[in-house]
Amino acid sequence: MAIQMRNKRDTQFSMASMSDLVFLLLIFFMLTSTLVAPNAIKLLLPSSKSKTMSTQTLTVYINKERNIYVNEQKVDPVNLENAIFSQISNEQEASVVLRSDKTATVQDIVVVIDAVNDINNKHNTKHKVILATKPNR
Repeated sequence: MAIQMRNKRDTQFSMASMSDLVFLLLIFFMLTSTLVAPNAIKLLLPSSKSKTMSTQTLTVYINKERNIYVNEQKVDPVNLENAIFSQISNEQEASVVLRSDKTATVQDIVVVIDAVNDINNKHNTKHKVILATKPNR
């Protein structure tokens, strides 16, 4: 006498729970990404119509008190070249993004540009400085 099972086993996998999980993860990452502050140092950037985008290797900040920061660490202008070179020494063509407050003097901006140019001359590299701006509205 053959015993038969009342319920048949279903061998197919339901993807409904997987799509719910992916949707919840998407919402989670969208919410948490808006909480991250892209600029830790508060600056009023100058405005511009140009939309040049570049991959940044290093960020240098100049705030309205004329303090210079390399990747959010305060640096004395005398040690600026060494601080920048320690961050980009392993690259041949790095992009240094200069985020300067719009009230910062031109001389402070030139100090950063000169430091990168001195690194290029001493080590035969092709690093460039890009001045960050906010969109002109």
